[in-house]
Amino acid sequence: MELSEIYDYAKDHMQKSVEVLKKDFNTLRTGRVTTSVVENIKVDYYGSPTPINQAASVVAADATTIVISPWDKSLLGAIEKAIQEANIGVNPNNDGEQIKLFFPPMTIEQREQEAKKAKQFGEKAKIAIRNVRRDANDKVKKLFKEKVITEDEEKRALEEVQKITDEFIKKVDELVKQKEQEILKV
Repeated sequence: MELSEIYDYAKDHMQKSVEVLKKDFNTLRTGRVTTSVVENIKVDYYGSPTPINQAASVVAADATTIVISPWDKSLLGAIEKAIQEANIGVNPNNDGEQIKLFFPPMTIEQREQEAKKAKQFGEKAKIAIRNVRRDANDKVKKLFKEKVITEDEEKRALEEVQKITDEFIKKVDELVKQKEQEILKV
């Protein structure tokens, strides 16, 4: 294994941690309601658990309302039940044609709670990034131990891995800060 491969490995895996963080952020509620709140809810569609957005049109009608229009009206009851069981903090309103979810505006406490979760997701991402750094450093040290690289090359390589790590940690901090501002903005 060459040093450039180790750097690529580190960048690739650290980028994956950032992608996971962004996915985690989608589960957080901000001032505006997004369709991602129902993304993970599955409905029994002819015997197989299917994500709601694959069995119905899911639209954020406004800042506090989501409208779910199933392509097959016989699914209304199943979707309504799945939403109730998912416990997302609202009761579904079924009018026989579609289901509407009315989300009350977020309280200050709820916003602070969501901001706290954003920080926790950020910490989780940083831990993952540091674990990648440790793996990359171990690979560099192994190359030195096997006398594939010199002591100077090892030192430079470890510095480079740290530089890559710092970049990604900074990226995570920026994303968390942006998400917190988005959540706390009324």
